[in-house]
Amino acid sequence: MDHHTVSSIMEVIQELFPKDTSIAITNDKQYIYYQPSKQIDLKIKPGDHIKEGTATYKALKVQQKISDYIDKNVLGVSYFGMSFPIVEGNDIKGCVTAILPRKPITFPTSFLTVKSNDRWLPLPYNQIMFLEAQSRKTNVHSDSLVGTHKFNLTELEYFLPTDLFIRCHRSYIININFIAEIHPDSHSTFLLIMKDGAKIPVSQTYASQFRKILCF
Repeated sequence: MDHHTVSSIMEVIQELFPKDTSIAITNDKQYIYYQPSKQIDLKIKPGDHIKEGTATYKALKVQQKISDYIDKNVLGVSYFGMSFPIVEGNDIKGCVTAILPRKPITFPTSFLTVKSNDRWLPLPYNQIMFLEAQSRKTNVHSDSLVGTHKFNLTELEYFLPTDLFIRCHRSYIININFIAEIHPDSHSTFLLIMKDGAKIPVSQTYASQFRKILCF
């Protein structure tokens, strides 16, 4: 993974994660980049080998996204990690891990409250077709309205039910019940045709996990 790739990843990460997030980037064996935050610092250095028990190690081993609480016995500091494997074709090239001091707050509800036309509306999960990150806003699409939510996609991904919602792109989370068709696209990616006619890409980063979840 070259410097340009790392820089591109960091540009995306800065849009997706809260400011109190530490970021670690690895290849398949060792850390190649680490940016601590004021909230949490695991004292990782580029060149350090990936230690067993870390969120990064777990994500590389199972070859899919991991969100897990990691005990302080592993790296000396407890943390909540979200690790995303970097996949090229069928090969795991590395991993990006967001390191937070604690798991973000979740919500014991079955709906999102979205803002639309200067009012707020509770929108049940089963009516949400997809969520879209656009111009630093999160747009929530249903068959009857488009509203906005104050949290970004990564924050929402923590508590949206996984039996309904899948992250398929850095800018999209979709409700699988609203997929009408799945079309192959270039470079092992896919294009989703939603029931309202919207076209949503499945990026290479999420393509392998997407296929596993939908079993095709």
